[in-house]
Amino acid sequence: MTRIAIITGTYKPQHCGVAHYTARLREVLKQEDIQSVVLTTYAAATEAKDSSVRGVVEDWRFTDLMSLVRALHLTNADILHIQHAAGTYGFDRAIFLLPLLLKATGYNKPIVTTVHEYGWWEWQPKYLPPQFLEWLKMWGQSRGWWDREDGFLLTLSNAIITTNAEAEKVLHQRLPQFQQRIFSIPIAANVEFTPVEQTTARENLRKICNWELNTIVIVFFGFLHPVKGLETLLNAFQKVLTTSPQARLLLVGGVESLALRGEEAKRYWDKLHALARELNLGNKVYFTGYLDAETASEYLAGADIGVLPFNHGLTMKSGSLLTLLAHGLPVIGTQHNIPLPSGMRVQLVPPRHVDALTDALCQLLNNPNQRSSIVEAGCAFVEQFSWSRIARSHLKIYQKNEIGVLQS
Repeated sequence: MTRIAIITGTYKPQHCGVAHYTARLREVLKQEDIQSVVLTTYAAATEAKDSSVRGVVEDWRFTDLMSLVRALHLTNADILHIQHAAGTYGFDRAIFLLPLLLKATGYNKPIVTTVHEYGWWEWQPKYLPPQFLEWLKMWGQSRGWWDREDGFLLTLSNAIITTNAEAEKVLHQRLPQFQQRIFSIPIAANVEFTPVEQTTARENLRKICNWELNTIVIVFFGFLHPVKGLETLLNAFQKVLTTSPQARLLLVGGVESLALRGEEAKRYWDKLHALARELNLGNKVYFTGYLDAETASEYLAGADIGVLPFNHGLTMKSGSLLTLLAHGLPVIGTQHNIPLPSGMRVQLVPPRHVDALTDALCQLLNNPNQRSSIVEAGCAFVEQFSWSRIARSHLKIYQKNEIGVLQS
């Protein structure tokens, strides 16, 4: 039986997309007889209450690295898999040195790193002159010793997995000598469809929200955060009501996340509710807060139109997009400079554009035939993205590394 050691900056699936991805990956790998142990912070492990989730570091500073190295030597795992997004490690850069320290201490197991985000954040220490730092980054990167963003993390990994086209493109540009080590495994829906009779789901949702049965429900799904375009959505929804009074808005998701914590999260939650009151939306908008996966799926199954008005545009990095499509919803999103795949039927509008979003919503609200045609195309497309496919893709990479096809 293969055993994988997984390092993740935090392991709080309710509050972090990368942690949620990791938890789902572990589930599907277990079905393939792949056992895993997670190494993370003491705080995250305590909250997890799972013996396979081990706290081995206080944080991700340089002083914590040797504790992590010792823990890895003791796991007796066949492969090390690092789940990396800078924010999940608090933007601390010590993790960039981990592969170097492991090799220096005799660690010889294959290392796989999944890059969830790449190409947007770099270490910029104030004590080094910018010109010298830039020269140093490029000098090592051109030789394949390190890369300008993640130090030794990628160049000393046996395999590099990307979850999105944006990261993959930048990786190939920066590390052309590592092309054979770079693999693309797109994400899947972060909430899978829970089989439910649609009429029942529609009735239950409207009963919970105290809405009439003939209402048409527009749903947003995902963490509530200032970059998600929710202010634009609320303002657009107010305009929608002037011509489509039967419309209702459902916001499915919690506000507490790694990107928005504690008091800051509460302030944003209060701000959205205050805006809804200011716009006189009354009971026509409903905030669910955090829901478990099965309950969220039941809510989505009762909705009619999905909307994701992200301020920076919609990309295939969005598990929320795949989730809405998997639940048979026509989706309105916002344009990004990297286009969505041609087979994905999503109606796109400019970000932060209230009138454009209003028009798109009204068009779908008043055109059930158009909604149906978009749904058919979306369901066919999303079948390509499944957790079983993700598991198989990981197995192929693990097997190649175990037999030494990929050498560091």
